[in-house]
Amino acid sequence: MELLRFATAGSVDDGKSTLIGRLLYDSKAIFEDQMESIERVSEQRGAEQADLALLTDGLRAEREQGITIDVAYRYFATPKRKFIIADTPGHIQYTRNMVTGASTADLALILVDARNGVIEQSRRHSFLATLLRIPHLVVCINKMDLVDYDRDRFEEVKAEFREFAMKLDVTDLTFVPISALHGDNVVDKSANMTWYEGPSLLHHLEEVHIASDRNLIDVRFPVQYVIRPQTDEHHDYRGYAGTMAGGVLKPGDDVVALPSGFESRVKSIETYDGPVDEAFAPMAVTVTLEDNIDISRGDMLCRPRNQPDVAQDLDAMVCWMSDTATLSPRTKLGIKHTTRSARAMVKDLHYKLDVNTLHRDESAEALTLNEIGRVTLRTTNPLFFDEYRRNRSTGSFILIDEATNATVGAGMILGESQA
Repeated sequence: MELLRFATAGSVDDGKSTLIGRLLYDSKAIFEDQMESIERVSEQRGAEQADLALLTDGLRAEREQGITIDVAYRYFATPKRKFIIADTPGHIQYTRNMVTGASTADLALILVDARNGVIEQSRRHSFLATLLRIPHLVVCINKMDLVDYDRDRFEEVKAEFREFAMKLDVTDLTFVPISALHGDNVVDKSANMTWYEGPSLLHHLEEVHIASDRNLIDVRFPVQYVIRPQTDEHHDYRGYAGTMAGGVLKPGDDVVALPSGFESRVKSIETYDGPVDEAFAPMAVTVTLEDNIDISRGDMLCRPRNQPDVAQDLDAMVCWMSDTATLSPRTKLGIKHTTRSARAMVKDLHYKLDVNTLHRDESAEALTLNEIGRVTLRTTNPLFFDEYRRNRSTGSFILIDEATNATVGAGMILGESQA
């Protein structure tokens, strides 16, 4: 069954957690004891009905403040598809959490309050979703019950968002009028909005086409682990385990190992359940080759005539995630890219990006917590990469504070630096 990962984003109080709760509740994905607990807490607070937002706002601070702080992951399935939901925070001070939750998403749900229209946070989250190259955007215009399910108001907000979206690189944009509180157009079509001719939100999530979003052209197999059983029965066995990052690989395909440049041919592709005829992203497999060549963790298998870029100087967009350190020129960090690790130094900070106005501040001297900017990095070892817009797996990396081993930044590669 196909898996769809989607992230929710929007301003505080736009109803993200309530929407997810409604999706889970109406699709029968909640256990009875969970529902009883939610009803009990809601009653203690004096709420007239069960607060479905409590399904995702699990931290005590979130429940006390009525906001989402950390990314909450929820899992559910319908007969057509499996889903992983990342409920990401709406507040600007948790931008890093939103970037983390949305980095692997196939689709982003942007919630907009029908009364307020497109506000600053709506724009920020939409920009971050397109910066992270999330292929599908669904704008849920929520709280339609509070504007009497007015079609004209829906069209006004829709036009307002479209005008802003023209500045962004959006490939697929869909609008759904909903009331998360009452369930209108969430799982079932709403009787209150007969003028809306599109599908319900869940129906759209079940049907949206995501198979072609992944790069099935460029074969990329970063080696994570070399399997050598060292037994008499398997003394000649050498398998390379990892997760496909792009393309389709089959037994008999010619491959080249980077960085050595040695060529061979795929002998077999194995999984936990046995051999397979082909592997594609994001399958975890073990590949064996017809020749014994020197390959270790951090190396990459690809096609001889279709190889990634190889460079030590990179241009990248970085989201800074540390609340104790800043990112500035000459900063030295660890970098992890696919399965390859190296050390990196910031050569230049070109500009800091205001994610609310899209203004580029070229006078910025450093990035602080939750800020995003364009930098040039120099790594100690060459990285094998594709531009992030071409392959999100081989075009992304994390930055690590070597003293604490904490992840302090996440980056998207724009290309090789020409400076």
